[in-house]
Amino acid sequence: MTEDRDADRRKRLRFRAWHRVMKEMDFILGSFADSYLARMSAAEIDAFERLIEMPDADLLSWISGSGDPPDPDLTGLVERLRAVTLQPEDYR
Repeated sequence: MTEDRDADRRKRLRFRAWHRVMKEMDFILGSFADSYLARMSAAEIDAFERLIEMPDADLLSWISGSGDPPDPDLTGLVERLRAVTLQPEDYR
């Protein structure tokens, strides 16, 4: 039963990640969820859920590196998003 709840939670989070207000955030968070959500620990899923509750403008600022999340528990997740989102070829 717990596995079903975990699978349902991951499915809901994936949907929410792909259905944001800003299309840019759809792509960033949705792609991240597709790649990593299935392998996240319970604590990482909790952090991802808190992260996607934040306004898109704040998320974009944090992921682009022009700001940092006020919640230190989200910092590691934002750093992972930066690592997979901002590739060296983006700076050429």
